[in-house]
Amino acid sequence: MSDVKDRITNVVVQTLKIDPSRITDESRFVEDLGAESIQSIELIAAFEEEFDIEMDEDAAVGVKTVGGAVDFIEKMLN
Repeated sequence: MSDVKDRITNVVVQTLKIDPSRITDESRFVEDLGAESIQSIELIAAFEEEFDIEMDEDAAVGVKTVGGAVDFIEKMLN
């Protein structure tokens, strides 16, 4: 597991208050992990803080899965 994925998993666990065993690359934030609208915004803010990046909110909201978030953030970091 990549460092980025570990850090994303930790942010998701803390923000959504869920068990880490529920999180896979295919997990969808809303449908599978139960994120509500405000939590989606909280996740974006938490990812920005964790990785010290500035995410385009429209593009970030389009990311629907944990694996998608890993890809999105890894691209921003490179």
